[in-house]
Amino acid sequence: MEILDRIKAISDVIIDSFFVVDAERTIIDFNRAFHAMLPRSVARGLRGKKCYDVLQLDICKERCIAEQCWKNKRHIRLDEIHGKVVKTNKSMTFILSALPLLDDDGNTLGAIVIHRNVTDEAQVQVKYQEMLDNAKREREQLKHVIRARTKDLLETSQDLLDAQKELMAFKRGRVV
Repeated sequence: MEILDRIKAISDVIIDSFFVVDAERTIIDFNRAFHAMLPRSVARGLRGKKCYDVLQLDICKERCIAEQCWKNKRHIRLDEIHGKVVKTNKSMTFILSALPLLDDDGNTLGAIVIHRNVTDEAQVQVKYQEMLDNAKREREQLKHVIRARTKDLLETSQDLLDAQKELMAFKRGRVV
């Protein structure tokens, strides 16, 4: 395929992992970054495997990105897609892009699917959101404490004022 030759020519400059699938979602090519992302047992014999048997993403069954780009005959990008590499328990988060590979007549030959691993960034984002949520809860708790203490202070101040009035009335009554 001429298109594969073009992809191979630029594959070393693409830092994100990618694979090329045919119209049946069989992996026909990939770059070093994709190969390096996989356990050795999975990386061996990668060509000829179905993409969903290698990279199990939460969109593979109902919303396959390759099928979406074929159907729409255009580039598709999906953010924060979760999944894992087969034979690992490590959850990963990706930004996916897929470009359809079409012949001169517009028929589908396959797709190139690019994966940007944003797992670390997603984890930082989750932790940051948790920190913001905790800070919000702590502010709300502090507001309640301040309101309760302010109420107690106002009540104590009123009691003191009442006591001062009684003392003044007592002194006036004694002095008279």
